Amino acid sequence: MLYPKQIEEALATVTYAGTKKNIIESGMLADQPSVAYDKETDTWTVKVVLLFPRDTDPFLKSTVKAAEAAIRYYCKEQESGSWEQKGVSSASSLSNKELKIEIQTEFKSAPRPEVGKLLPKVKNIIAVSSGKGGVGKSTVAANLAIALARLGYKVGLLDTDIFGPSMPKMFDVEDERPYAVEKDGRQLIAPIEQYGVKLLSIGFFVNKDTATLWRGGMATSALKQLIADADWDELDYFILDTPPGTSDIHLTLLQTLAITGAIIVSTPQQVALADARKGIDMYRNDKVNVPILGLVENMAWFTPAELPENRYYIFGKEGTKHLAEEMHLPLLAQIPLVQSICDNGDNGTPAALDENTATGQAFLALAQSVVTVVNRRNKEQPATKIVTID
Repeated sequence: MLYPKQIEEALATVTYAGTKKNIIESGMLADQPSVAYDKETDTWTVKVVLLFPRDTDPFLKSTVKAAEAAIRYYCKEQESGSWEQKGVSSASSLSNKELKIEIQTEFKSAPRPEVGKLLPKVKNIIAVSSGKGGVGKSTVAANLAIALARLGYKVGLLDTDIFGPSMPKMFDVEDERPYAVEKDGRQLIAPIEQYGVKLLSIGFFVNKDTATLWRGGMATSALKQLIADADWDELDYFILDTPPGTSDIHLTLLQTLAITGAIIVSTPQQVALADARKGIDMYRNDKVNVPILGLVENMAWFTPAELPENRYYIFGKEGTKHLAEEMHLPLLAQIPLVQSICDNGDNGTPAALDENTATGQAFLALAQSVVTVVNRRNKEQPATKIVTID
């Protein structure tokens, strides 16, 4: 004989990854399970309704599968008589009887808006990219966002590097955890706010010392949640700090958001410039067609603190400038390599916070250049369309 209480006991053994608690403790059981026996078909039917936070929950399928497996396991225990030891009658044993398990899902949150209708209050979406890692792209993205905020704009920054998030450390918010807010019938993630910038990163949701071993599908699903299931609200500039290279993450961004334009970051070194060309080619591809707003030459020269007037071109001289001229693109800024930029990033106080320093002024000038080229782009070119790539 089966009872609803026994089904609840089975579900209490299933952990929901979203809360690290079992289904019952997480309040996911929408109603008492239904248990029915049909004599004509000699079939037991178990019906369960599970309540998830949203229809895009990345743990939905795995949780439903685990719940069904737990119910079958407990029913097998009942069949073998283990429940009989608990005082449960076995007069209607499951032996030789069919067991049907129906698990329905409901959602606390309203459905996610369709692609193309996401972020309706965001005016400009800027992708900061680089062909090669290690050229300081995240440093440029962080300081650009802060500099734009200091100019009075409403700014959001999304760390889209799922496997190597760095923004929580650069903004000194590694110990912060976003919380949920309800808005327009949906449960949304509230971005962390620091230095006048709204910030989200997968780094807020994973152990900072543990590798993120996810397949591409799970990574892109998490990225979509950070975009579509977050309360970004009104923004003048939404900065996307993209991972190096050209990958699934870039394609997901292009297929999810109408990106206003891209900024390519490179050092003057020829090895970095070769990959920067590939990044430019990706955005200029006929199927993508996202405008390149300009290039940023990072680590343009080295200036020692004791000799602030000296410049040492340790990665080559003006390589990014020459590439910009070749590609007929603006050179938005040349950022020097100085110890303070590295120290400030590690300490969680980006250089753009201090406008009285040479590096702070460099990032402020970059922000002003970005405002200029974005305004020109919006005036002279049509809005970017969502990319469709098979």
